[in-house]
Amino acid sequence: MSEFWLYFKLGLNHVLDIHAYDHVLYLIALMVPYAFKDWKRVLLLVSLFTVGHTLALMLSVYGVVYINPSLVEFLIPITILTTAGFHLFTAGKSGKKESISFVAIITVFFGIIHGLGFSNYFKTILPGNASDKLLPLLEFALGIEAAQLVVVFIVLILAYVVQTFFRFSKRDWALVMSAFIIGVVLPMIIESEIWNR
Repeated sequence: MSEFWLYFKLGLNHVLDIHAYDHVLYLIALMVPYAFKDWKRVLLLVSLFTVGHTLALMLSVYGVVYINPSLVEFLIPITILTTAGFHLFTAGKSGKKESISFVAIITVFFGIIHGLGFSNYFKTILPGNASDKLLPLLEFALGIEAAQLVVVFIVLILAYVVQTFFRFSKRDWALVMSAFIIGVVLPMIIESEIWNR
């Protein structure tokens, strides 16, 4: 049981680490157009994101897939920029009821990219002689999912407060948050190691 908490807490702390805020930024970008009434869609998207990065972790840990870490570190902010950009340009449009299948596929794909980012860290904490890598991997993934739900809940509360008490429209909230996220993520892309290769 103590080993479960070890990997669970590692997953939890990995998402909530103040110095590794890219994962949190992506979640905020993903949640911008949603409110508490959209809880089913929110839960589905967050879970699909977890499925994507758990799949990437599995493929990486078992040596099926290897991608250059600097490429992954470049692609992660690209996923954030793409998501925030999409919501910036679609804010307040009636197309907000876009097909969940399209959004789901993109979310799983972006989850795979973020999971590849986690994989290097996870491989360093997994004992080299661990005969059963699957259980620690799933415990780590559960910690990540729990942390994601905490972040999503905070974002939805913040959206509610801003839209209810400060009278922001849903469109203005989406515009401001998307623009803020783009402003934070652009330097991450510009300063990426990939440009110095």
